[in-house]
Amino acid sequence: MAVILVTGAAGFIGSHVSEHLLDRGDTVLGLDNFDPYYSRAVKEQNLAGARAHPRFRFVEADLNDNAALDSLFNEHRPERVVHLAGKGGVRPSIQDPASYVLANISGTLSLLRACERFPVEHFVFASTSTVYGETNKVPFCETDSTDRPVAPYAASKKAGEVLVYTYHHLLGMPATCLRFFTVFGPRQRPDLAINKFVRLIEAGEPIPFYGDGTSSRDYTFVTDTVAGILAALDHPDGCQTYNLGRSDPVSLKEMVGTIERVVGKKAIIDRQPDQPGDLRITFADITRARERLGYAPKVEFEEGIRRFVEWRRQAG
Repeated sequence: MAVILVTGAAGFIGSHVSEHLLDRGDTVLGLDNFDPYYSRAVKEQNLAGARAHPRFRFVEADLNDNAALDSLFNEHRPERVVHLAGKGGVRPSIQDPASYVLANISGTLSLLRACERFPVEHFVFASTSTVYGETNKVPFCETDSTDRPVAPYAASKKAGEVLVYTYHHLLGMPATCLRFFTVFGPRQRPDLAINKFVRLIEAGEPIPFYGDGTSSRDYTFVTDTVAGILAALDHPDGCQTYNLGRSDPVSLKEMVGTIERVVGKKAIIDRQPDQPGDLRITFADITRARERLGYAPKVEFEEGIRRFVEWRRQAG
């Protein structure tokens, strides 16, 4: 099996990917800088399962530290890279765009240049459905235009995709960009809607409800996303882009109603205006991923909410 570098290994998706790679026999080199966007204690808890494994090695470093990257690559010689590190969040990126440029563009460039110095077999990059921007064309297809992102976060991820293609072209390195569609499940970031809404509804506190409730997201359970990541990792094919969604959007009203049913408690609604940078809908066309990777999401939305609530209650 392979030696695989997972950046953002202490994050929501990164910790799941690390564990799944270890379970199937790979050696995992985890990298994270514990960005203070949310609690280090939460990220350390995310890492606990992987840290207990003898084939897991962890390095705390920033992607923009070229000396640290050279040391890491020179010592461990990763054969493949799953680049999940970066700053997430549409609304925070409007308030602090410079930090998104540094983490998501400069950090990705630094990692690609390390792969130039220490060649790898395949580079997999985590992108986002928000690169599609505000559009009336649904579902979103990988061949659609992504030239008009409406928030700095989306723009930074689009720039990352462009850099990945550039280094594929320059180095001949197989590379894959994966556009994630609102991933949720155990370990989801505490600032994201499902985690926040479950916490607030259970506590009997108001939830921020933006707009009229008709905006919708293609929510994707984390195990389905991870299965797509691993399938892509194992199928290098030039430079490819895939949507990883469930292809079944859920409105804000439906999402809140589902949480209410699962939690067994009504939400207190705090109505607020639509937020700048938010898309009205995300909706993945997953034909390409299904046909080329065998990607087939299995977890229905309500079942995913049940699993998340059970995990949260057990985790305390």
